[in-house]
Parts: sequence; C-alpha cells; structure tokens
Amino acid sequence: MSTFANQLKSEIARISKKEIKAENAALKKASSHYRSEIASLKRRLSSLELSIARLTKHTVTAPAVVAEDDSEKSLRFRPAGFAKLRQKLDLSANEMGALLGVTGQSVYKWEKGTARPRASQLKAIAAVRKMGKKQVLELLAG
Repeated sequence: MSTFANQLKSEIARISKKEIKAENAALKKASSHYRSEIASLKRRLSSLELSIARLTKHTVTAPAVVAEDDSEKSLRFRPAGFAKLRQKLDLSANEMGALLGVTGQSVYKWEKGTARPRASQLKAIAAVRKMGKKQVLELLAG
C-alpha cells in the first residue's frame, strides 16, 4: 500500500506543478504586457511634458510684439555689424549678453550667423546702437 500512496503523492505533485506552471505563464505574460504598456505611457508622458514646457516657454518669454510704427517693423540684423558694435563698445560677449538680457553664447551665435535674435532682442540691440560707451558702462555697473 505504501507504493500506492507514494505514486498517488507523486502524481498529485506532478499535476499541481503543471497547473501552477500554467498559471505562472499567464501571470508572466500579463506582467510583461503591463510593464511594456507602463514604459510606453511614461515615454508619452515625457514627450507631452516636454511639449508643454516648450509651449509655456514660448508664451511666457516671447510675448507678441506689436510694432507701433514702420521703424520697428524694419529692424535689420547683420552679424558683421553686430560684431563691430560689440567691438566699438569694447564689450565681451557676456557683457553684451547681460546688456541685452541673453547669454554670451547667444551673442557668439548671432555674430557667427548661426542664429538670429528675436524681435524683442532686435529692439534691445537697436537701443544699444544708440548708446555710447559711457552709457553702456553705466548700465553694466548699475
């Protein structure tokens, strides 16, 4: 009778392992699907947050500029002329950037011609063109 009990016990263990293996396979498949779905949602959330950040940056820092007369509409920018202005005022790129409210890197890119200033920055550049060395140094010191 002992062999019958051992065989019954081993058969029950075999069947229970088989059932558990089937259940685990379904759970692993569902878990894998959920993980990939979560990763996809995280990527989508990240791209949406980046889009929102870009939109808020553009609406906050670059308000619509309303031109009041023709002189504001026709503000022109030449990289070589801007570089000469900076040299004439004897300013570093960082100082010119601080005066215009931008970084020194932006000033370098404008001078190289790889980037162009925005309309609001063109107004600031036009204002600096009308200033002399003393006025610029006073603004930077104050």
